[in-house]
Amino acid sequence: MAEEKQEVIFDDGKMEEALEFRNPDDLYQELIQRVRKYHPSTDISMIEKAYRVACEAHKDQKRKSGEPYIIHPLNVAIILADLELDKETIVAGILHDVVEDTIMTDDDLKREFGEDVALLVDGVTKLEKIPLSTNVNQSDEKLEMQAENLRKMFLAMAKDIRVIMIKLADRLHNMRTLKYKSTDSQQRIARETLEIYCPIAQRLGISKLKTELDDLSLKYLEPEVYYDLVDQISMRKSVREQYIQSIVDEVSVHINGAGIKAKIDGRVKHFFSIYKKMKNQNKTLDQIYDLFAVRILVDTVRDCYAALGVIHAMYTPIPGRFKDYIAMPKANMYQSLHTTLIGSNGQPFEIQIRTFEMHKAAEYGIAAHWKYKEASDGKKVEAQEEEKLVWLRQILEWQQDMSDNREFLELLKDDLDLFSDNVYCFTPTGEVKNLPAGSTPIDFAYYIHSAVGNKMVGARVNGKLVTIDYVIKNGDRIEIITSQNSKGPSRDWLNVVKSTQAKNKINQWFKAELKEDNIVRGKELLSAYCKTKSINLADLLKPEYMEAVMRRYGFRDWDAVLAAIGHGALKEGQITARMQELYEREHKKELTNEEVLASIAEVGALAASKPVQIKTKSGIVVKGIADLSVRFSKCCSPVPGDEIVGFVTRGRGISIHRTDCVNMMNLPELERARIIDAEWQAPDDSAEEKYVAEIKIFANDRSGLLVDISKVMTERNINILSMNTRTNKQGLATLQTTFEIRGREELNRVIEKIRAIESVIDIERTTG
Repeated sequence: MAEEKQEVIFDDGKMEEALEFRNPDDLYQELIQRVRKYHPSTDISMIEKAYRVACEAHKDQKRKSGEPYIIHPLNVAIILADLELDKETIVAGILHDVVEDTIMTDDDLKREFGEDVALLVDGVTKLEKIPLSTNVNQSDEKLEMQAENLRKMFLAMAKDIRVIMIKLADRLHNMRTLKYKSTDSQQRIARETLEIYCPIAQRLGISKLKTELDDLSLKYLEPEVYYDLVDQISMRKSVREQYIQSIVDEVSVHINGAGIKAKIDGRVKHFFSIYKKMKNQNKTLDQIYDLFAVRILVDTVRDCYAALGVIHAMYTPIPGRFKDYIAMPKANMYQSLHTTLIGSNGQPFEIQIRTFEMHKAAEYGIAAHWKYKEASDGKKVEAQEEEKLVWLRQILEWQQDMSDNREFLELLKDDLDLFSDNVYCFTPTGEVKNLPAGSTPIDFAYYIHSAVGNKMVGARVNGKLVTIDYVIKNGDRIEIITSQNSKGPSRDWLNVVKSTQAKNKINQWFKAELKEDNIVRGKELLSAYCKTKSINLADLLKPEYMEAVMRRYGFRDWDAVLAAIGHGALKEGQITARMQELYEREHKKELTNEEVLASIAEVGALAASKPVQIKTKSGIVVKGIADLSVRFSKCCSPVPGDEIVGFVTRGRGISIHRTDCVNMMNLPELERARIIDAEWQAPDDSAEEKYVAEIKIFANDRSGLLVDISKVMTERNINILSMNTRTNKQGLATLQTTFEIRGREELNRVIEKIRAIESVIDIERTTG
């Protein structure tokens, strides 16, 4: 038997770079070559047509990098082609931005490319409009919004799972070109990718995308950690290559000697996986013993276990480190044998054994569902892999069951948690169930069905009665004892259960059972709150205000809102504040132009007889008008020493602007009557008041430019609030920075110092 070629694959830290600044036609030809590798048909007319349409639609558009916009959809299509997806998905990938960014309509797409493509593009377009904030410190309002947006996202996925695959490909290319974004955008997008898109790719089993998204997220969220890992792994690369190659060679000899046909390769695990282990286990890189993985690919399941026997005869396995994901697949249907062994030099390493088919499923996941296969009639058929969508169906059930967006968000994040350990147990009939580590018989009961959990009175594990707080172990056989006379779950169970799913089902039971009591209590709490705040509740209980609250918090009716207040899921003050905001917005008393002019004229007349000067905490002397608060406008950021004017706003006091502010210079004639005199107070030497200034720096891009500018600020003890940079194709860098300053004199000194830095061309202050 001919020996299969064995290889070692090392990632030296050079992430695959996006295909930037390529000629679009060359990139398109590369796409066609990749499609033809797996597509049984030579008909690429629809893809060619999509390319022409996209070129025309995006012809005047550029990306932040300066490259033609068409480069982006072509790269998205290439990523989809690498997943060997069907022609409709490739076409939708090329066209995914045409409706959003150009004048092309849904009807145009349907007419030119058919309903399938139009629905995919529409799904992706709708996803583009859904912001998925992942800020852990976000307000209740933003958390509610995030939950609602995630609901919409999963509904879009349910209509056609290919929608999220296009979105994942879109996100991957955006992550590859993230260096052109500001630091804030990089952090926000990377966090969103890590917390939302990586877990979804994991759940869909698409490791081909998931691992790169993981590593790119780490690169921008923890750049120092990422590059330190790259350096450490590269430092002893030749030693590691030699070591892993010796294992591959040893294993190959024994596997071939046993008559097993196999392909064997070795690799260092991807950076994010290593980083998580270092962080979770509080270890250094040298202490991570499964840094290396040897993968053995064979033809059949029988060969997997035969190869395992050969390996365990060769090396000493580490106890407790063997996992059989073939007999008990992961939730995303991943299958493989994992075992960690001690090498001949005492260095531990991991071996993964799977069939070629399992490996393809691990790489492509749900994408394998749309791979081209030839049927007897020559048409493509789809391999039905419904098991991989079980989790999505479960999420859709949660959406229907839950009226509370916050509960849905908590349950969803628990379900998408990449790093929770699992425990495998069995039903009395031998069916395998996968629960979070630390689960109890109550978790198991609610995992089976809500009715089983609600009627549970006890449990047997491996034939013996156990307490309800028993912690389930791998291999346990669980039998739940139920009774029709059960009064339902106890509130104490909430302190016992591990899974969010069980907690939510128990809470749902109490809400349903006590709903009437909670509604009454909610009414009383709302009424009492309004009474203490001297708010007329009748003014707020208008259908349009109630509807707005229900929409924001995801409730179907007003009774559900009252019940939520009654059982503590919502605060009465939270609801009242929202309705009061809507009421005041509708009943706001605004000054008319005539009233403002009359006020200025009246106070001006008073000022003529007896000048009035009002000193404010802001350090501004406003002439001629009293009892209005003063604030600095953000459009031009005035600082002491600038010539300034005041502008009487409607309902927000006086805003202070520089006299050269664009907004002031372009005011309509009628509005100019609102401008009043203002000046800075005499400086107080003891005052440490600081003001916000903003400047734009234009420079020829070079290495170390940002460091030099930061150094000028640091040496003068100036606090930088933000700094955004962008560089065009010609190498001209624009840096916009906001910082705190004591006055115009200090600002001028800083500007002069920065102007003296090598490569700096010009500096200007923002003027609106």
